[in-house]
Amino acid sequence: MRLRISTAVETGFIAVFWFMIISGLTVPLMLGVGYLLRPKGKDTRRKMTSYECGEEPVGSAWVKFNIRFYIVAIVFIIFDVEMAAIFPVAVVFKESIANGTVALVFSEIFIFVALLLIGLIYCWVRGDLEWVKGVTKFAPNK
Repeated sequence: MRLRISTAVETGFIAVFWFMIISGLTVPLMLGVGYLLRPKGKDTRRKMTSYECGEEPVGSAWVKFNIRFYIVAIVFIIFDVEMAAIFPVAVVFKESIANGTVALVFSEIFIFVALLLIGLIYCWVRGDLEWVKGVTKFAPNK
């Protein structure tokens, strides 16, 4: 007795298989087309320099960069994503009132916002939200 997989499952696997084949061939195909179409010429030192909005690059690209910019950007992205996650819940909140599930929806959003608030307080206590942060020198252990 041989078990037969349903046609819907087979069709799904076939679609995934073709998607993987096509997506796996797209990248090399695009790189090959770019290689064939790009202008060929000898590489000069000027062509190999970085493009700085039409300005000549000055100095080395290896400069010390304040990590504060990254911290502020990551905190901004976290709270930006929070708004994107809360918006769909706000849209269907009226339906949850009609269904009687308003307490569940409200508690889920409350827990979500509470966790983000705990993260914000943690960043605030560590001083990551201060733009100018002093350097703390620790005394050596005696």
